[in-house]
Amino acid sequence: MRDVSAKPNTLRTAKAAAILKVRASTIEAIQSGNLPKADPLAVARVAGIQAAKNTALLIPYCHQVPLDHIEVNISLENSSITITTEVKAIWKTGVEMEALVAASASALTLYDMLKITDDEMEITSVRLLGKTGGVSANSETGEGLRAAVIVTSDSVSGGKNEDISGKILVERLKALKMQVSRYKVVPDDTTIIEKELKELADGEKVDLIITTGGTGAGPRDVTPEATKSVISRRLEGVEETLRAYGQNRLTTAMLSRGLVGLRGKTLIINLPGSRGGVEDGMSALFPAVLHVFRMMKGEGHGSVRS
Repeated sequence: MRDVSAKPNTLRTAKAAAILKVRASTIEAIQSGNLPKADPLAVARVAGIQAAKNTALLIPYCHQVPLDHIEVNISLENSSITITTEVKAIWKTGVEMEALVAASASALTLYDMLKITDDEMEITSVRLLGKTGGVSANSETGEGLRAAVIVTSDSVSGGKNEDISGKILVERLKALKMQVSRYKVVPDDTTIIEKELKELADGEKVDLIITTGGTGAGPRDVTPEATKSVISRRLEGVEETLRAYGQNRLTTAMLSRGLVGLRGKTLIINLPGSRGGVEDGMSALFPAVLHVFRMMKGEGHGSVRS
């Protein structure tokens, strides 16, 4: 089973359809209620709902998804029955299989309940009509943006330890198609950090600065203080997202004091100095946080939810 633990929860939706070809006389029998087995439409709807909720038991590699909504609609045509399903969940992985399984189960239930009167039935199609949600559905891209990575650490700048988190950041940013124009290690010194941030934002005018390190409660953890002195506007929602994501994975994430804000057109993000903290931070924020650059251009939110 694929590991989706690093993914953030997003609203996921999926719609599917199945078509059952039947005799015209079968449609007439359903409409008249003249069938030996109860009401096939009502039973088929329940079967679809039950199947969606049990998809992980039927399809080995599917995750157990906490579904928030399942809808099964059945329409009768002259010589066919169309089942359409819709499934919603706020979770880490998509729900297209749940929608498809619901449509399939409903069609099979109808087949079972109608076979006594129609031996020519055929399930002609089961297909996905559409899906939304997930990180992959976000259209934001880092292409054309310039980024800088600043490692704040006395031990790394003094040569006692090797940098890990900063190098991870560089690779993650490049994977987002960003140009990393600066990678630098500085000591835990407020004045030095402030100067570096100002130079990158005002002088080099990079689009994004990510710092790693100095966000805790240690006596030399001063990155948030240096950042606060240079940003003009904080993005508290981004900070809340970082801490909430981290807290779900590590209880001590609550101790991170990292800030996120804007200086002119430059986005500045403080991430922890640990490998796990950096990887969690990148998974939590990107690519969605890149939408801020469109907002700063006055483009508004646009169509961020399909």
